[in-house]
Amino acid sequence: MLNKYKFKTLVVLFCVTFASSWLANAQAAKDFSLNLGPNFATLPAKLSGLKGQVVYLDFWASWCKPCRKSFPWMNNMQQQYAGQGLQIITVNLDQEANLAEQFLTQTPTNLPIVYDPQGKIAEAYQLLGMPSSYLIDRAGNIRVSHAGFFSKKQKQYEQEIVSLLAEKE
Repeated sequence: MLNKYKFKTLVVLFCVTFASSWLANAQAAKDFSLNLGPNFATLPAKLSGLKGQVVYLDFWASWCKPCRKSFPWMNNMQQQYAGQGLQIITVNLDQEANLAEQFLTQTPTNLPIVYDPQGKIAEAYQLLGMPSSYLIDRAGNIRVSHAGFFSKKQKQYEQEIVSLLAEKE
């Protein structure tokens, strides 16, 4: 079934054949409830509660092939940079929870996952492709956005994280 997010993603990825990475004009990140459950009780209830940390916000879905490549990289980044103030939050857009569960069985993670089956968070962020990621600075501003995930750009993605971690609020 081709839902509106799959269709938008296909159109954008067709038009954007290479990675889309751009600096945002210090736009404030849209706030939303994290609803992460007891496994992540130490995290705040809302995204805005993560101010003071660098947040890598990643939108994904079970049908997204590049997402399967991004998860091992995100797991590694979280493990490597958590002590310096990085927090990765993932947002799943599957309308059926079992599809996300199947994906996570094949691509395990310890990252926090927010479920957005109606796409309200995705709509607020105006996704341009799948996966879409937003690098948010310690002040809560979106500084870098990416549509897609490209293995050959992993060093660039990591450098963007390192650069924001080095900045003071």
